[in-house]
Amino acid sequence: MQDETTANSFWISSAGNGELKQSPLPPPADGQIRVKTLFTGISRGTETLVFAGRVPASEHQRMRAPFQEGEFSFPVKYGYINVGRVEHGPKYLQNKTVFSLYPHQTHFNIDADAVTVLPDNIPADRAVLTANMETAINALWDAQPQIGDKISVVGAGVLGALVAYLASGITGCEVELVDINSQRASLAKDLGLAFVQPERAATQRDLVIHTSASQEGLNTAISLAAFEATVLELSWYGSKQPAISLGGAFHSQRLQIKSSQVGHVAASQRARWSYQRRLQLAMTQLADSRLDVLISGESHFSQLPETLTWLSEAGNTSLCHRITYD
Repeated sequence: MQDETTANSFWISSAGNGELKQSPLPPPADGQIRVKTLFTGISRGTETLVFAGRVPASEHQRMRAPFQEGEFSFPVKYGYINVGRVEHGPKYLQNKTVFSLYPHQTHFNIDADAVTVLPDNIPADRAVLTANMETAINALWDAQPQIGDKISVVGAGVLGALVAYLASGITGCEVELVDINSQRASLAKDLGLAFVQPERAATQRDLVIHTSASQEGLNTAISLAAFEATVLELSWYGSKQPAISLGGAFHSQRLQIKSSQVGHVAASQRARWSYQRRLQLAMTQLADSRLDVLISGESHFSQLPETLTWLSEAGNTSLCHRITYD
């Protein structure tokens, strides 16, 4: 059994290789709390790119995680989906279950104002979806859908499914989730969403949101957009350089491609919304037990080096993979 003076953490030692390291853990400093991790989540898009060493040099500083240790490229301790229980801290936080942007580590010290207490109706194991839900909210703020819009979301991974799930709640909107993987149809059904493969996808869409991180997906998104529609790009490609189809009807349709990224609150909301307020909103949107379908598996922390290798394999179709710590 591990004592309170050490912690085990996951480090990426080189491209495609990870290891667990033990390090001293001093008592919390003034203003800090001690958290015992219950669950972490793996952000498939970003973390597999980091694991593979595909963060461009130009993005080494911009892509730093808030509590990252080490530098790109390697060794680096990276991650930002952590659900834990407060073991030591002020009375109002004692034994509370909290979310933070801390990497994969068994215990850690963190400033008390850097954690957010989970609402009572949000189970800790589902809270690993918080970061993706926050990204989905920010994306819709950037996209600014209107009542009655016809919306397509290309890419039925965790992020795409959450964007479609939220968009489907907008009055009058017709939402279609598009993916090449026919097995995603059952996921869509569980979330109450319409699903199609690209060849059957509806066209003339008022808004198209792309999340598949593939050039084929982005070009499909462009092909579905109606006159003067927006294609919102949520994917991050790392060092990949996708070939975008800007011929054909792109110019005559006067299409707009717009990027969205969670690192900044969407411009339309920035004057009134802090990161903390946005995070709290994301948590409130996780009360629906149907969202558990987005967690496709889990592994123990001790297996994390092998797990991330497996998740990085070409053709892996996992959704959110949860890491347990008990």
